Amino acid sequence: MVQSKSWVLVRHFDGFPKDSDFGIKAEELPGPKDGEVLLEAVFLSVDPYMRLFSKMYMKEGDVMIGTQLAKVIQSKNSTFPVGSHVVSSCGWTTHSISDGKELTPVMSDWPEDVSLSLALGAIGMPGLTALYGIEEVLGLKEGETLLVNAAAGAVGSVVGQIAKIKGCKVVGSAGSEEKVVFLKELGVDEAFNYKTITSLEEALRKASPDGYDCFFDNGKLQCREHVTKGFENMPAAFMGMLRGDNIGKAFVSV
Repeated sequence: MVQSKSWVLVRHFDGFPKDSDFGIKAEELPGPKDGEVLLEAVFLSVDPYMRLFSKMYMKEGDVMIGTQLAKVIQSKNSTFPVGSHVVSSCGWTTHSISDGKELTPVMSDWPEDVSLSLALGAIGMPGLTALYGIEEVLGLKEGETLLVNAAAGAVGSVVGQIAKIKGCKVVGSAGSEEKVVFLKELGVDEAFNYKTITSLEEALRKASPDGYDCFFDNGKLQCREHVTKGFENMPAAFMGMLRGDNIGKAFVSV
Protein backbone atom coordinates (compact mmCIF):
# COMPACT_ATOMS: atom_id res chain seq x y z
CA MET A 1 0.00 0.00 0.00
CA VAL A 2 1.16 3.52 -0.84
CA GLN A 3 -0.29 6.72 0.57
CA SER A 4 -1.30 9.21 -2.11
CA LYS A 5 -1.80 12.91 -1.45
CA SER A 6 -3.96 14.92 -3.83
CA TRP A 7 -5.03 18.53 -4.16
CA VAL A 8 -8.79 18.64 -4.69
CA LEU A 9 -11.10 21.43 -5.81
CA VAL A 10 -12.98 22.46 -2.67
CA ARG A 11 -15.12 25.01 -4.48
CA HIS A 12 -15.34 26.43 -7.98
CA PHE A 13 -13.79 29.87 -8.23
CA ASP A 14 -14.87 32.84 -10.31
CA GLY A 15 -11.97 35.01 -11.33
CA PHE A 16 -8.76 34.53 -9.38
CA PRO A 17 -8.51 31.41 -7.16
CA LYS A 18 -7.75 31.50 -3.42
CA ASP A 19 -5.89 29.08 -1.16
CA SER A 20 -9.21 28.09 0.39
CA ASP A 21 -10.47 26.85 -2.99
CA PHE A 22 -8.14 23.85 -2.69
CA GLY A 23 -7.73 21.12 -0.11
CA ILE A 24 -5.50 18.10 0.51
CA LYS A 25 -6.90 14.57 0.44
CA ALA A 26 -4.90 11.49 1.46
CA GLU A 27 -5.76 7.91 0.61
CA GLU A 28 -4.12 4.49 0.60
CA LEU A 29 -3.60 2.99 -2.84
CA PRO A 30 -3.42 -0.78 -3.36
CA GLY A 31 -0.83 -2.34 -5.62
CA PRO A 32 -1.56 -2.43 -9.36
CA LYS A 33 -3.73 -5.16 -10.86
CA ASP A 34 -2.87 -7.01 -14.06
CA GLY A 35 -2.33 -4.46 -16.83
CA GLU A 36 -1.90 -1.57 -14.39
CA VAL A 37 0.99 0.50 -13.07
CA LEU A 38 1.58 2.53 -9.92
CA LEU A 39 2.96 6.00 -10.65
CA GLU A 40 4.89 8.44 -8.50
CA ALA A 41 4.88 12.09 -9.56
CA VAL A 42 8.20 13.79 -10.33
CA PHE A 43 7.04 17.07 -11.89
CA LEU A 44 3.57 18.63 -12.00
CA SER A 45 2.83 20.95 -14.90
CA VAL A 46 1.31 24.36 -14.09
CA ASP A 47 -0.81 25.60 -17.00
CA PRO A 48 -3.38 28.36 -17.73
CA TYR A 49 -6.00 25.93 -19.09
CA MET A 50 -6.53 24.54 -15.58
CA ARG A 51 -8.46 27.66 -14.63
CA LEU A 52 -11.12 27.24 -17.32
CA PHE A 53 -11.17 23.45 -17.45
CA SER A 54 -11.69 23.12 -13.71
CA LYS A 55 -14.94 25.02 -14.11
CA MET A 56 -16.03 23.23 -17.28
CA TYR A 57 -15.18 19.63 -16.47
CA MET A 58 -14.73 19.21 -12.72
CA LYS A 59 -17.00 18.72 -9.75
CA GLU A 60 -16.18 20.06 -6.32
CA GLY A 61 -14.19 17.38 -4.53
CA ASP A 62 -12.44 16.15 -7.70
CA VAL A 63 -8.65 15.96 -7.90
CA MET A 64 -7.42 19.09 -9.70
CA ILE A 65 -6.95 18.58 -13.40
CA GLY A 66 -3.41 18.59 -14.76
CA THR A 67 -0.51 16.81 -16.41
CA GLN A 68 2.52 15.34 -14.70
CA LEU A 69 5.80 13.61 -15.42
CA ALA A 70 5.75 10.42 -13.34
CA LYS A 71 7.95 7.43 -12.59
CA VAL A 72 6.64 3.86 -12.70
CA ILE A 73 7.34 2.37 -9.26
CA GLN A 74 5.26 -0.82 -9.57
CA SER A 75 4.13 -2.47 -12.80
CA LYS A 76 1.98 -5.29 -14.06
CA ASN A 77 2.01 -3.87 -17.58
CA SER A 78 4.92 -4.88 -19.82
CA THR A 79 4.64 -1.67 -21.83
CA PHE A 80 5.66 0.39 -18.78
CA PRO A 81 8.46 -1.30 -16.81
CA VAL A 82 9.48 -0.24 -13.30
CA GLY A 83 11.82 2.75 -13.44
CA SER A 84 10.47 4.11 -16.72
CA HIS A 85 8.95 7.58 -16.97
CA VAL A 86 5.64 8.63 -18.48
CA VAL A 87 3.51 11.71 -19.06
CA SER A 88 0.16 11.30 -17.34
CA SER A 89 -3.02 13.36 -17.05
CA CYS A 90 -3.84 12.17 -13.53
CA GLY A 91 -3.77 15.68 -12.04
CA TRP A 92 -2.39 17.17 -8.85
CA THR A 93 -1.52 13.95 -7.04
CA THR A 94 1.63 12.33 -5.71
CA HIS A 95 0.71 8.73 -6.63
CA SER A 96 -1.85 7.13 -8.92
CA ILE A 97 -2.91 3.84 -10.49
CA SER A 98 -3.25 3.70 -14.29
CA ASP A 99 -4.20 1.06 -16.83
CA GLY A 100 -1.78 2.73 -19.24
CA LYS A 101 -4.34 3.93 -21.78
CA GLU A 102 -3.75 7.62 -21.08
CA LEU A 103 0.01 7.37 -20.55
CA THR A 104 2.66 8.63 -22.96
CA PRO A 105 6.02 6.94 -22.44
CA VAL A 106 9.17 9.04 -22.24
CA MET A 107 11.91 7.62 -24.44
CA SER A 108 14.16 5.20 -22.56
CA ASP A 109 17.36 6.80 -23.89
CA TRP A 110 16.48 10.28 -22.63
CA PRO A 111 19.80 12.21 -22.32
CA GLU A 112 21.09 12.35 -18.75
CA ASP A 113 22.00 16.03 -19.05
CA VAL A 114 18.47 17.04 -20.11
CA SER A 115 15.87 17.56 -17.39
CA LEU A 116 12.86 15.27 -17.62
CA SER A 117 10.70 18.32 -16.95
CA LEU A 118 11.19 19.29 -20.61
CA ALA A 119 8.84 16.43 -21.53
CA LEU A 120 6.15 18.74 -20.16
CA GLY A 121 7.62 21.86 -21.74
CA ALA A 122 9.67 22.54 -24.86
CA ILE A 123 9.73 18.85 -25.84
CA GLY A 124 6.12 18.37 -24.81
CA MET A 125 2.78 20.05 -25.39
CA PRO A 126 4.00 23.71 -25.29
CA GLY A 127 6.80 22.98 -27.77
CA LEU A 128 4.51 21.08 -30.11
CA THR A 129 1.97 23.91 -29.89
CA ALA A 130 4.66 26.39 -30.92
CA LEU A 131 5.89 24.25 -33.81
CA TYR A 132 2.40 23.49 -35.11
CA GLY A 133 1.39 27.13 -34.94
CA ILE A 134 4.44 28.27 -36.88
CA GLU A 135 4.49 25.54 -39.51
CA GLU A 136 0.84 24.58 -40.02
CA VAL A 137 -1.16 27.66 -39.04
CA LEU A 138 1.07 30.60 -39.94
CA GLY A 139 3.27 28.96 -42.56
CA LEU A 140 6.06 31.30 -41.47
CA LYS A 141 8.78 31.80 -44.08
CA GLU A 142 12.38 32.99 -43.98
CA GLY A 143 12.67 36.76 -44.01
CA GLU A 144 9.19 37.43 -42.60
CA THR A 145 8.49 39.43 -39.45
CA LEU A 146 6.63 37.76 -36.59
CA LEU A 147 4.92 39.41 -33.63
CA VAL A 148 4.52 37.22 -30.53
CA ASN A 149 2.54 38.15 -27.44
CA ALA A 150 3.14 36.43 -24.08
CA ALA A 151 6.54 35.89 -25.67
CA ALA A 152 8.29 34.90 -22.43
CA GLY A 153 5.83 32.13 -21.59
CA ALA A 154 6.06 28.39 -22.14
CA VAL A 155 4.82 28.53 -25.75
CA GLY A 156 5.89 32.02 -26.72
CA SER A 157 9.54 31.53 -25.74
CA VAL A 158 9.73 28.49 -28.04
CA VAL A 159 7.91 30.32 -30.86
CA GLY A 160 10.45 33.14 -30.88
CA GLN A 161 13.43 30.82 -31.03
CA ILE A 162 12.01 28.63 -33.80
CA ALA A 163 11.22 31.75 -35.81
CA LYS A 164 14.81 32.98 -35.41
CA ILE A 165 16.13 29.59 -36.53
CA LYS A 166 13.95 29.95 -39.64
CA GLY A 167 15.59 33.31 -40.40
CA CYS A 168 12.75 35.61 -39.37
CA LYS A 169 12.63 38.90 -37.51
CA VAL A 170 10.87 38.48 -34.17
CA VAL A 171 9.19 41.11 -32.01
CA GLY A 172 7.92 40.00 -28.62
CA SER A 173 5.73 41.58 -25.96
CA ALA A 174 5.84 40.60 -22.29
CA GLY A 175 4.55 41.82 -18.95
CA SER A 176 7.71 42.86 -17.08
CA GLU A 177 11.17 44.31 -17.64
CA GLU A 178 12.70 41.05 -16.41
CA LYS A 179 10.84 39.19 -19.14
CA VAL A 180 11.98 41.70 -21.76
CA VAL A 181 15.60 41.03 -20.72
CA PHE A 182 14.93 37.28 -20.99
CA LEU A 183 13.57 37.70 -24.51
CA LYS A 184 16.69 39.58 -25.59
CA GLU A 185 18.78 36.75 -24.14
CA LEU A 186 16.84 34.33 -26.34
CA GLY A 187 17.75 36.34 -29.42
CA VAL A 188 14.45 38.13 -30.07
CA ASP A 189 15.13 41.19 -32.23
CA GLU A 190 12.86 43.62 -30.41
CA ALA A 191 10.90 43.30 -27.16
CA PHE A 192 8.76 45.61 -25.07
CA ASN A 193 6.82 45.62 -21.81
CA TYR A 194 3.17 46.09 -22.74
CA LYS A 195 2.37 47.23 -19.19
CA THR A 196 4.56 50.33 -19.37
CA ILE A 197 4.10 51.58 -22.93
CA THR A 198 1.83 54.58 -23.51
CA SER A 199 0.77 53.56 -27.03
CA LEU A 200 0.67 50.01 -28.38
CA GLU A 201 0.48 51.29 -31.95
CA GLU A 202 3.58 53.40 -31.45
CA ALA A 203 5.49 50.55 -29.78
CA LEU A 204 4.67 48.18 -32.64
CA ARG A 205 5.65 50.73 -35.28
CA LYS A 206 8.95 51.47 -33.52
CA ALA A 207 9.81 47.77 -33.20
CA SER A 208 9.09 47.08 -36.88
CA PRO A 209 8.57 50.16 -39.08
CA ASP A 210 7.90 47.94 -42.10
CA GLY A 211 5.05 46.14 -40.38
CA TYR A 212 4.41 42.47 -39.63
CA ASP A 213 3.73 39.38 -41.70
CA CYS A 214 2.41 37.13 -38.93
CA PHE A 215 1.08 37.35 -35.38
CA PHE A 216 1.36 34.44 -32.95
CA ASP A 217 -1.37 35.07 -30.37
CA ASN A 218 -0.86 33.01 -27.27
CA GLY A 219 11.52 28.52 -26.67
CA LYS A 220 19.69 23.79 -30.10
CA LEU A 221 16.64 25.85 -27.94
CA GLN A 222 17.16 27.51 -24.59
CA CYS A 223 14.37 26.69 -22.15
CA ARG A 224 13.72 28.79 -19.07
CA GLU A 225 11.78 26.97 -16.39
CA HIS A 226 10.07 28.39 -13.33
CA VAL A 227 10.29 25.60 -10.75
CA THR A 228 8.51 25.62 -7.39
CA LYS A 229 9.66 22.91 -4.99
CA GLY A 230 7.22 20.89 -2.91
CA PHE A 231 3.86 19.27 -3.66
CA GLU A 232 2.33 21.36 -0.88
CA ASN A 233 3.02 24.51 -2.93
CA MET A 234 1.04 23.50 -6.02
CA PRO A 235 -1.88 25.93 -5.41
CA ALA A 236 0.56 28.79 -4.80
CA ALA A 237 2.43 27.94 -8.01
CA PHE A 238 -0.86 27.85 -9.93
CA MET A 239 -1.92 31.25 -8.64
CA GLY A 240 1.54 32.67 -9.32
CA MET A 241 1.38 31.45 -12.91
CA LEU A 242 -2.01 33.13 -13.35
CA ARG A 243 -0.52 36.38 -12.04
CA GLY A 244 2.29 36.08 -14.58
CA ASP A 245 5.06 35.55 -12.01
CA ASN A 246 6.74 32.83 -14.09
CA ILE A 247 9.25 33.25 -16.89
CA GLY A 248 9.07 30.23 -19.18
CA LYS A 249 7.31 26.98 -18.34
CA ALA A 250 6.04 26.63 -14.76
CA PHE A 251 6.44 23.36 -12.85
CA VAL A 252 6.23 22.00 -9.35
CA SER A 253 9.00 19.59 -8.39
CA VAL A 254 7.48 16.90 -6.17
